[in-house]
Amino acid sequence: MAESIPASHGDHEVGHHEEQGFVSKYLLSTDHKVIAMQYMFTGMAMAVIGGFFAYAFRMQLAFPGMDVPGWGLVTPNDYNALVTNHGAIMIFWVAMPVLIAAFGNYLIPLMVGCDDMVFPRLNRLSYQIFLLSAIVLMASFFVYGGAFGGAWTMYPPLSAKAEYSLTQLGSTIFVLAVALEFVAFLMGGINFITTAMNSRAPGMKLYDVPMVVWMIVVASILFMASVGPLIAGAIMLLFDQNLGTAFFDPDRAGDPILWQHLFWFFGHPEVYVVLLPATGIVAEVITTFSRKKLLAYRTILYTVFGTGVLSFTVWAHHQFVAGIDPRMAHVFTVTTLLISVPIAEMMFVYIGTLYGGSIQYTTPMLWALGFLVTFLIGGVTGIFLGASGADIYFHDTYFVLAHFHYTFFPIAIIGTFAGVTYWFPKMFGRMMNETLGKIHFWGTFIPFNAIFLPLFYLGVAGQHRRIYDYSAFPELAQYQDIRVFATSALLVMLAFQVVFLWNFFHSMFRGEKAGANPWKANSLEWAAPSPPPHGNFPDGLPECHRGPYEFSHPDREEDYWPQNQPA
Repeated sequence: MAESIPASHGDHEVGHHEEQGFVSKYLLSTDHKVIAMQYMFTGMAMAVIGGFFAYAFRMQLAFPGMDVPGWGLVTPNDYNALVTNHGAIMIFWVAMPVLIAAFGNYLIPLMVGCDDMVFPRLNRLSYQIFLLSAIVLMASFFVYGGAFGGAWTMYPPLSAKAEYSLTQLGSTIFVLAVALEFVAFLMGGINFITTAMNSRAPGMKLYDVPMVVWMIVVASILFMASVGPLIAGAIMLLFDQNLGTAFFDPDRAGDPILWQHLFWFFGHPEVYVVLLPATGIVAEVITTFSRKKLLAYRTILYTVFGTGVLSFTVWAHHQFVAGIDPRMAHVFTVTTLLISVPIAEMMFVYIGTLYGGSIQYTTPMLWALGFLVTFLIGGVTGIFLGASGADIYFHDTYFVLAHFHYTFFPIAIIGTFAGVTYWFPKMFGRMMNETLGKIHFWGTFIPFNAIFLPLFYLGVAGQHRRIYDYSAFPELAQYQDIRVFATSALLVMLAFQVVFLWNFFHSMFRGEKAGANPWKANSLEWAAPSPPPHGNFPDGLPECHRGPYEFSHPDREEDYWPQNQPA
């Protein structure tokens, strides 16, 4: 493989960093670590908002009826807005900023052995635009008509014609917020790809790059390659909303199905945009805490490349009930089932890595194992929805909702917790409390399954989603106890997040001090002090001598072999 190019950035002289004031250090920083924390804390704040929205509409489902005192139930329009914005927030304003932007910003320069991103000012601008997008989204709740309530997929004509909804202004603001968020991540992706490819430490070849860096780079490429059609569609949708055009208006020869093609051509690669960083985090965790070399490194890498290509061939399985030609439905059934093969291969390679290892059940490891279990359930249930015949029955039922959460919750939440608990000592120089960490894990993992496993049953029973009050349907009213049980489990899961927040913020200031390498891991970020100073490596940039997963090497007494340690 080609030799790496030493880090050299226009805005940074390696080893020479002046002291910064509060504003320049925390508000207008170009330091990749500070920007990573900005993304992370903004994503955490949006997760609290998204979780509150879930609480509000689940309470309505469990205890329907506006005349019940004390429950604070919502109106039908509010219910639609809460469901819509819960989905959008958790995907675009939680999973993407935390998994890609926060971890990408923090880890890539440290793991490839350079002092910062190659475009630090562009990096700062990307966060500023992302923050603006979050503010714009929240502003939609305070305009006339309220926030947009036509589902996070923004299907016309609900999103395009004022006569179908009171939320015309809210829908315009919603589309604008999504567009701003996409601009921010296009800027971030440029930095991630360029830094990983051009600023690697001396001696670090492409096959020496840690898996999480590869995953974030490929995810950034997928995002850049897929988002163009949706940006074009968003512009057309804004024109329909505000300028009287009719791109998606069937009454004036427009085509609402066109939006579905444009949206899902982006939307399905988007699943892998957030999946790949989570799987990269899991790779780092399971190798460290099984003390084993990652099984089939190159196979995983080629699998990821193949998955990225295949992800552009499956979008129309979301349209099996939208009038798609049955002959094309057969094609998309085959491609959809085919893409499950490389992902399943990756999961079983991870399981093979665990086999025979000296497993340490730390908090990060519990989250990584929880990821494998829950995501495999999501993958298996997705096979039903990928087959056009079965999907005609299951489409838009709670089976789809449960499947989606069994794929997305492991990605956005479980993967994030695995990464946060693993790199917390590096980020803040202190250890999180292991007992509280394990209490939080079980208090999240068990209630999550208690919420969504019963929803598969509701979907098989024919319960469609996005219905405000199921008591109006006698054939579905008999399942009210299940809805109450799922909502109760949600309340338990939300309550346990307080344990995490306490552990996180208390440990930041009062936790046991961590050394530079408390987990005895190999990758280059552990060669920097904890937390790393401005410039990352005060003793000079490291050199790389081997891959990142040399655990339990037979020629060494110690069971780890850092990348920067000479032979």
